[in-house]
Amino acid sequence: MNDLLSPESLLLAALFLVSAILYGSVGHAGASAYLAAMALTGVAPEVMKPTALVLNILVATIVTVRFGRAGFVRPRSLLPFLAGSIPAAFLGGAVTLPGEVYRPLVGAVLLVAAARFGWTAARPRDEFAPRAPMPAAVTSGAGIGLLAGLTGTGGGIFLTPLLLAAGWAGTRFAAGTSAAFILANSISGLAGNYASVGSLPPALPLWLLAVAIGGVIGSELGSRRMPAPWVRRALAAVLLLAGLKLLLLP
Repeated sequence: MNDLLSPESLLLAALFLVSAILYGSVGHAGASAYLAAMALTGVAPEVMKPTALVLNILVATIVTVRFGRAGFVRPRSLLPFLAGSIPAAFLGGAVTLPGEVYRPLVGAVLLVAAARFGWTAARPRDEFAPRAPMPAAVTSGAGIGLLAGLTGTGGGIFLTPLLLAAGWAGTRFAAGTSAAFILANSISGLAGNYASVGSLPPALPLWLLAVAIGGVIGSELGSRRMPAPWVRRALAAVLLLAGLKLLLLP
C-alpha cells in the first residue's frame, strides 16, 4: 500500500492524471487505465478494484456533467441500459475474485479495451442520438454491468464499441451515454462490495486530485471535439502492454 508522497504514489498520480485526460476526452472515466497503471507498478489485486472504482466515480461524474451540458446525454435512451446493468454491477461487485482469477480477467478486459481504441482510432465522426431497441439495451446492459462489477471498471470500454458497431449512437452521443453508464455502474459495483473500501490506500486523496484535474481537462476537450487518432492508438498501446503483463507474468 503506497504512502501519500512515496515515489510510487507520485508516479501513479502522474499516470492517473494523463489517463483521466485521455479517457475523459472519449467519454470514459479511465478505470481500465487505472488498473493498467496499478498492474504495471505492482499494486495488490485487493487494492486495485476499489481504488479504480472510487477514481472512476469522481471522473465519471465530471465527464457526465460536461457531456450532458453539451447535449450528448439522453436519459431516456440511457435508462434501459441502466435497468440491466445496475443490479448486475452490484452482484459483480459483491464477488471478490482470488488473485489468480482476477489478474487474467482484468488482463483480458485491458486487451479488449486496447482493441477497442485501436479499432476506433480513425472512425468517422458521424453524429446521431441513441436509438437502441429496449430488449437489446437491457440485456447488453446486464452483461456489461456484471463484468464491470467483477473487474472494477465502469463498463464503458464495452458499451461504447457496442453502440458504435450496432449503429445505436453517433460518436459523441456514444461517449456521453457511456459516461453516465460508467458512473452508475461504478457506484453500484462499489456498493456491492462496500467492505473493500477498507483496502483503499493512503495515497487516494492525491490520486483523486490528479484524476479530477484530468477529468475536467479531458471532458472539455472531448465534449467540443473528438480526440485525434494518435491519442486512441497511444491508449491502445498502454492497455495492450498492461494486459499482456497481467496475463503472462506472475
